[in-house]
Amino acid sequence: MLTSIVVQIVRACTRFATLTVFLGLVLAIAAGYYTTRHFVINTDINTLISANLDWRQRDQQFDKAFDRDRTILAVVDAPTPEQTSAAAAALEQKLKGDKTNFQSLQPLGSGEFFDKNGLLFLPTEEVGKVTGQFGAAAPLIEIMAGDPSIRGLTGALETGLAGVKRGEVKLDNTARPFNMISQTVEDVLNKGNPSFSWRELTSDTPLTDADRRAFIEFKPVLDYNSLEPGKEATDAIRSAATELDFPGKYQARVRLTGPVPIANEEYATVQDGAIVNGIGTVLVVLLILWMALHSTKIIFAVFVNLFIGLSLTTAAGLLMVGSFNLLSVAFAVLFVGLGVDFGIQFSVRYRSERFKNDNLILALEEAARRSAVPLSLAAMATAAGFLCFMPTDYKGISELGEIAGAGMLIAFTSSITVLPAMLKLLNPPGEKEPVGYAFLAPLDHFLEKHRIPIIVGTLLVAVAGMPLLYFMKFDFNPMNLRNPKAESIATFLDLRKDPNTGANAIDVMTNSETDAKAIEAKLEKLPEVLRVMSLDSFVPQDQAPKLKLIAQAAKVLGPALNPDSIDAPPSDQENVDSLKSTVENLRKTAGDGKGPGATASRRLADALAKLAVSDEATRNKAQAVFITPLKVVLEQLKTSLQAQPVSLQTLPPDLVSGWKAKDGLMRVEALPRGDPNDNDNLRNFAAAVLAAEPTAIGGPVSILKSGDTVVKAFVHAGIYALLVISVLLWITLRRITDVLLTLVPLLVAGAVTLEICVLIKLPLNFANIVAMPLLLGVGVAFKIYYVTAWRSGRTNLLQTSLTRAIFFSALTTATAFGSLWLSSHPGTSSMGKLLALSLVTTLAAVLLFQPALMGKPRDIGE
Repeated sequence: MLTSIVVQIVRACTRFATLTVFLGLVLAIAAGYYTTRHFVINTDINTLISANLDWRQRDQQFDKAFDRDRTILAVVDAPTPEQTSAAAAALEQKLKGDKTNFQSLQPLGSGEFFDKNGLLFLPTEEVGKVTGQFGAAAPLIEIMAGDPSIRGLTGALETGLAGVKRGEVKLDNTARPFNMISQTVEDVLNKGNPSFSWRELTSDTPLTDADRRAFIEFKPVLDYNSLEPGKEATDAIRSAATELDFPGKYQARVRLTGPVPIANEEYATVQDGAIVNGIGTVLVVLLILWMALHSTKIIFAVFVNLFIGLSLTTAAGLLMVGSFNLLSVAFAVLFVGLGVDFGIQFSVRYRSERFKNDNLILALEEAARRSAVPLSLAAMATAAGFLCFMPTDYKGISELGEIAGAGMLIAFTSSITVLPAMLKLLNPPGEKEPVGYAFLAPLDHFLEKHRIPIIVGTLLVAVAGMPLLYFMKFDFNPMNLRNPKAESIATFLDLRKDPNTGANAIDVMTNSETDAKAIEAKLEKLPEVLRVMSLDSFVPQDQAPKLKLIAQAAKVLGPALNPDSIDAPPSDQENVDSLKSTVENLRKTAGDGKGPGATASRRLADALAKLAVSDEATRNKAQAVFITPLKVVLEQLKTSLQAQPVSLQTLPPDLVSGWKAKDGLMRVEALPRGDPNDNDNLRNFAAAVLAAEPTAIGGPVSILKSGDTVVKAFVHAGIYALLVISVLLWITLRRITDVLLTLVPLLVAGAVTLEICVLIKLPLNFANIVAMPLLLGVGVAFKIYYVTAWRSGRTNLLQTSLTRAIFFSALTTATAFGSLWLSSHPGTSSMGKLLALSLVTTLAAVLLFQPALMGKPRDIGE
């Protein structure tokens, strides 16, 4: 019945060939128009998992409450904290009024609140130490604040040297600050790119990258009609930094990360090289088709049929799922790989029949008769295999399965309608020689003669490699699927090195302040947790004694920071005179001493002496290098002495909204201890927090839960697919042994593929695991062709046109996969690698293992 239906369809389509091709082209054009109007690709990896899962629903609740998925994080870096602060403040001021591109912006960990109350967050002893240093430095601060020039700086140095002479300060204690000043002056004299930090000068410990970094969080206006919704906003930030001359004025740079830039660059990375790769793929496919078909007319027919099917599948996919994701968009590769297989199978069969009977119509009908069962069964089995992924919670593969399953049915339908009609209209010339591989006759005989050793040896190899599967790794971290060279990803990976940035934070939500405190206390006890924060963390402890210490420092330092008058700027000669005077004092103080302090004093004297005899422009540059950050530090110091009592009621609204939503929902944040780049460490951290608080959400939790979801999805889908395909094969073949002859080579190919992955250290991940359903699809299709041919009594299968069709179909599929391998997107590239590997093992199982497994046909046919 199946054969009769297919033959009748082919007969009708060839009879009305012009109408069939016309309708096919009209449908393809209409589908193409629909695609151009509705094409959307969602590059957010987080959406690859079903939103119906409980932890995903909590994720969405969190994002909705705190609006964290529509943000841009601008990271400002400069050589010194002072330059960073100045650059960040300038960027904030410039973009504050831009309501076209931004809904709002706020500095993180800085700004008026933290500048004023920062000292309150230090331990009381530390506040006492810092304020004590302020008091001791008051004379020096008074000199520099009243005379911000080279003259004032040398005056401060003179005061310090006087303290050394009086024995109040040890000369060796001046080594570090003197060497820092010397290095800066030497950089100026050597025409370098000098910078100087007063904060580093007064710090007891070396500054870290975090000290030289500032954050501004932007909530952009997004254009969802664009493939890169946040591009206007990110461009505005970069343009502002350029206009502010970040590199020249501040020696600073601005890097963008966060959900919006990551999504923008993810699409750009996927798109990068896609056109060149696509054109290259088409050209190579054309070459392969020429090698397979040796007829321009047949190739043209196959190509037109392929693109009609691809256009219809693309439109159908958008109609079914609304938008493609980073996995479902791979349907195009699957369609080229498998869709062209149906066209090649039918066309090669047609060529074989045309050689036997040089009658176009009869050759087409006979090709339909001989390929009806294998093509139909391959299409149904492949589609069923893909559709079995639909019920899973791995949305990326679920949607891919839905689209690819429909695509297989479309490809099959077009191959028995449009393709025969095209061949009828084009009327390619008849074949002059058999279509097959006669030179493979020795291999056919070898496989038949040594079939038992081949079967046993193959199974032994597959079984012997099974222990390797214990070491099979699954990379659960979605960040590893992104391009590490993209600015947003590189910046995120850089920030992730510092656990205090919160890049790997886990959050627990609650509506009760009492519960929030209880959660915080519980999480703080976990050894895997480095630090726990909540809104209460922004209300400092022991404020009364700290405020008293700050007030005392303000009384001492206030007059120094706010001099009654500021000296008139000195002339260049006055600066020169002050430099020469200080040089003399430095040399006198150092004397013939051999200690580090004396050595540093002489070095500084030499540097200042050279500055004194240089030109005025060089001295002005040196003055700016020291005075510009000095003004920043003095202003920050002045602000820090204005601390006021802090309570939940006095916290800035922008700060509160980041920790407590309008509906009262609050979050408690936990940061991981240990290596933040270690996946196992993050999984242990997530497991520990989840054990304490099962409703926790955040990056590490998503990694843990996503991995469990993906593994579960593939186990279930694989079982469903094997069951459905087995039932389908049994209904068609009616023999358990024939079903096993189809499935056993498929299982062997799958096992060997995974074993090789372990040997070449290629881990599975969220993207390349798509190779598994493809292995199922390609493997089932190829093996069905051989089994049905074997059942019909055909012998020496490697020499037949069937092997030619399978071989070139595999080459076409490999070319499509190769284009993925060349992608600059790591996830797409890894997908291409595993697809190519699975294709090689599948083809080997079909051509070398299956003929030996089947042996001679039960009934020898023609």
